[in-house]
Amino acid sequence: MPDLFEKNRQQRRDNVLPMAARLRPTGLGDLVGQTHLLASGSPLRLLIENDLLGSTILFGPPGSGKTSVARLIEAQTRRHFVSINAVAAGIPQVRQIIADAKSLLEQTGGGTLLFIDEIHRFNRSQQDILLPDVESGSITILGVTTQNPFFAINAPLISRCRLFEFKALSQDEIAAVITRAVQQWNADSLTKDHTPRNVTVLPDALELAAAQSDGDARRAISTLETAIQLAGVRTSGKITLTTADIIEAQQVRPVYFDSTGDEHYDIISALIKSIRGSDPDAAIYWLAKLLVVSEDVRFIARRIAIAASEDIGNAQPAALSIVAAMVQMVEFLGMPEARIPLAQTVIYLACSEKSNSAIIAIDSAMDAVRNGPAKSVPQHLRDSHYPGASKLGHTGYLYPHDFPDGWVKQDYVYPACQFYFPTDRGAEKRFAEFLSQKKKTTTMASGEGGRP
Repeated sequence: MPDLFEKNRQQRRDNVLPMAARLRPTGLGDLVGQTHLLASGSPLRLLIENDLLGSTILFGPPGSGKTSVARLIEAQTRRHFVSINAVAAGIPQVRQIIADAKSLLEQTGGGTLLFIDEIHRFNRSQQDILLPDVESGSITILGVTTQNPFFAINAPLISRCRLFEFKALSQDEIAAVITRAVQQWNADSLTKDHTPRNVTVLPDALELAAAQSDGDARRAISTLETAIQLAGVRTSGKITLTTADIIEAQQVRPVYFDSTGDEHYDIISALIKSIRGSDPDAAIYWLAKLLVVSEDVRFIARRIAIAASEDIGNAQPAALSIVAAMVQMVEFLGMPEARIPLAQTVIYLACSEKSNSAIIAIDSAMDAVRNGPAKSVPQHLRDSHYPGASKLGHTGYLYPHDFPDGWVKQDYVYPACQFYFPTDRGAEKRFAEFLSQKKKTTTMASGEGGRP
């Protein structure tokens, strides 16, 4: 018997839905962005339209359309669709869903599609419960996550799923989302609240809202909704949103960051690679983002110190001393003042000559020690500061300071090897010239220790 009051209950639920939820796309053609996945004839779209989607994980930044696609799949599929949130779902609930799916399959042959929002929130044990039934086909999962699945999800479960990466929307795509939202809002004849429906957004306000959404459609629509609500309090007539309305609606702009996820490493990677690429503006931007989201300044300082040796090295030897001073200043000052020596050092490193010869040299040498033939210390280099050393043959060392140039040719390792290849940049160019000059000396000085 139909529930006569369900329509009223649904209406009340709809009344409190945020604008972003009310205006979700109703078809794949309504989605903005993700054309690499959802363009007509693309693999993911064909799988959805023909209800052939196997176990799948959709991953990408917030507001990129993952949940909207999942809801469109729910409307499209002929399978029994079950939805859970990994934050609230426990192991007993998951086991019951699996048991129900098996029962449905055995009794009717029908399949079950389990939508798991925030699947990265499932711990390893919860993920492992799914494995046997995903593998056997008793249940199909549709996971959605903002995290890199290779970090957040068990490898065995990943191997049984198709992965589709969603991208942050471009500024133009966000502008299209806002424009469509305004059109839908104005066309909605149902009076869900007391907010006016006659809304116009000025071009510069639209551009600002799109630019400051960080590719997040949900955030853009939430800003729009707040701006409309605030304007509606002040006027009962037509609303024209300006940049001032957008700024007021945003107040403090949230910056998305998950310090436990791979973005923590992505941003520090972008900082180091910007330094390596000699782009001080990009480097300062990524440093600023790390500081705004309250990343540990000691972690930032350590990574910058590594870059000073790995990427600048002996092309600019002073870089290491400057970084050492920066580390002390960061410890001494703390935030917010520590941002200044951090910024100064990042700019200095980005604008310095670059050489990675030091890391290449040590890594090559360590590989030779681990995997190459062992080399013995030449007799004339061995310790001779004890009685009886000469009887063991520890003689013949030539003291470089006794020679006019402060250098004398003798074997320091045998057979000879080369791990250090200086560049022709900065101070390292002088190193290369020094070594080249010494190599021109072809004869050993008299009294050399000889080979072992």
